[in-house]
Amino acid sequence: MQDKIWLSLPHLSGNEIRFIEDAFEKNWVTSIGENINEFEKSLQSFLKYDVNVCVLNSATAAIHLSLIMLNISIGDEVITPTFSFVASANPIVYCGATPVFIDSEKETWNMCPIALEEAIQDRISKGKGPKAIIVVHLYGMPAKMDEITAIAEKYEIPVIEDAAEALGSTYKGKACGTFGRFGILSFNGNKIITTSGGGALVCHNQEDKDKAVFLSTQARDNAPHYQHSHIGYNYRMSNIVAGIGRGQMEVLNDRVEARRKMHDFYVDVFKNIDGVEVFSEPNDDYYSNHWLSAIVIDEKIAERNREDLRLAFLEDNIESRPLWKPMHLQPVFADAPYYGTNVAEKLFDDGLCLPSGSNLTDEDRARIAIKIKEIFSK
Repeated sequence: MQDKIWLSLPHLSGNEIRFIEDAFEKNWVTSIGENINEFEKSLQSFLKYDVNVCVLNSATAAIHLSLIMLNISIGDEVITPTFSFVASANPIVYCGATPVFIDSEKETWNMCPIALEEAIQDRISKGKGPKAIIVVHLYGMPAKMDEITAIAEKYEIPVIEDAAEALGSTYKGKACGTFGRFGILSFNGNKIITTSGGGALVCHNQEDKDKAVFLSTQARDNAPHYQHSHIGYNYRMSNIVAGIGRGQMEVLNDRVEARRKMHDFYVDVFKNIDGVEVFSEPNDDYYSNHWLSAIVIDEKIAERNREDLRLAFLEDNIESRPLWKPMHLQPVFADAPYYGTNVAEKLFDDGLCLPSGSNLTDEDRARIAIKIKEIFSK
């Protein structure tokens, strides 16, 4: 069997080890140190906005802390997209709150502003005004932030911006992760850059960052002994992991460019195949990092479906994956409120994520193209 072509593998620069070795040499093998400080500074500089970044051990931890800092608690409701990875919703439950799921719109596949406002109005009418909105930039595609932000401001609901998949993406020239009350970044092994596991909370002032650092390091009070007046968490990124991040930041722009070229590759491969749409920006307001390239297949036109292509790839040892299964269809969230129609469900039924790594070779792309043309020519 041929070597496996993966969906999205880590892509190291080779320079990460220099920062890791420096931490060992200085004995900063802990949750403080130069790597943490410099990684945070480089992220702040990359976002090109007046923000303060707190690096953590996961994006899930960042979402959880953002909810805690917004005082979300038992009995509250938080709005979030149904079409997303489960980590966007799980922290809501950690807080004892209830997720309220919103359908997608067809242009960006992200939270539908129309369904969002309908949900807010309905929850308010039931005496359950939402306490926060989590918006996700799916697969690196920016959401309709003008509309979503306007609705949030109208009803005075804070926005948490889950940009875990969207580092390097912009909306109207502004970096994803800088629009909300808090922003979320991910450095999981399959993301644009990786620290093996890790994330960050993007704050808009030093006070919020200081509170995030305090809560993420077990909320120890300023005392010579161990004293705690708040519940804390072990969420801070280690100095070793941050060293990987520093090395990755040196190649971040290259990684975004490579992912976008993979998207362009698929646009070219599918340009003469009827019934297949490559997920692309709707207009120039949107700049996607194309973390994962994805397609939607209209079976009536293409005479092939999502599973036909996925299984054909599998036979050739090429990894692909269905789009996210909507959260309101997940057994664990069966009783949660849902607003919208069937856009997310249709995307799940017909959509497929394709190999998108920045380290794919010309040989890999040739194998992928041959298999696609073989399936759709039958």
